[in-house]
Amino acid sequence: MIWLTWRQYRVQTLSALAVLAAIAIYLVVTGLRMRELYDSTVAGCGSDCESAKNALVVEYQTLTYYVTSLLLATPGIIGIFWGAPLIARELETGTHRLIWNQSITRGRWLLVKLGAVGLVAVAVTGVLSLLVTWWASPIDRVNLDRFTALMFSGRGVAPLGYAAFAFTLGASAGLLIRRTVPAMAATLAAFLAVQIFVPYAIRPHFVAPEHTDVALASLVMAPVGGGEESGAMKEGWNANHIQLKGSGNDAHLRIGVLRPGVWVVSDLGAVLDASGKEVRGAEGCAEPKTDPFECFAASKHHIEVDYQPADRYWTFQWIETGIFLALSGLLAGFCSWWLRRRAA
Repeated sequence: MIWLTWRQYRVQTLSALAVLAAIAIYLVVTGLRMRELYDSTVAGCGSDCESAKNALVVEYQTLTYYVTSLLLATPGIIGIFWGAPLIARELETGTHRLIWNQSITRGRWLLVKLGAVGLVAVAVTGVLSLLVTWWASPIDRVNLDRFTALMFSGRGVAPLGYAAFAFTLGASAGLLIRRTVPAMAATLAAFLAVQIFVPYAIRPHFVAPEHTDVALASLVMAPVGGGEESGAMKEGWNANHIQLKGSGNDAHLRIGVLRPGVWVVSDLGAVLDASGKEVRGAEGCAEPKTDPFECFAASKHHIEVDYQPADRYWTFQWIETGIFLALSGLLAGFCSWWLRRRAA
């Protein structure tokens, strides 16, 4: 059975390994260049660190986007082209009858297919994720944005869970739909829906967020899109600017909150006074026409912030990976149950 599965999927496997080898060579070459630039400019930047960081980001920003997108797309591609045809193609062509009439049971047939092909799919994704995480580490240290939806899903161990889930999702779709092309379309739609839903509806609640009140008078504020920023803003808030829209006279405030790398998960649209009442614009100031920026800076106004600390990054990675691996196990169990049900 293992030999038969290898014969069926050897072209896909060898093609994937060849593509992975080519990508690995490219990432190693460009990654070493990025590290050389980081060590020569950012690591020893002295007093002009912002210019050095901006130069690194500008040079590799577009390439980072494409590399991250490649890793994000890999689990979906595996689910569509490896998972969906896994069972659907057998059912569509009728070859399953020949196999099931031999000494091989349906359970063993399914176990070998899901296990052998699934392990290869997860291994390929894991190696690619390791390469991308290593490659992007210099620019990630500059941007401090690993908690953003795009970067979180394109780094670390989470892509392994995505690959396992996409593969078993495709296999389940093929088992239910029994047609390869419709199963591929259903796999794509379901996987995209889950990938959009999880980061915004589930991920923020993996661990209860930290809560703090931040006094506006203690922060550095400047109009978005213009104005000079003080040294305090430049020292560490560049990765955590918060926009408070509509705060009196439609002013927009850019506020540096907490330490770099944190994930602010609360709605920061409300500015509160000392009693906790929401205030807007120059409300509470002596003169109604007072500039909102000056008003907030001189008042006791504050904002309430819920955030995930930066040191929870790997905790969130492992939680999300575990969730998707658990979903993969449930889908594999469903496939086994469905085959036994058909046998009955």
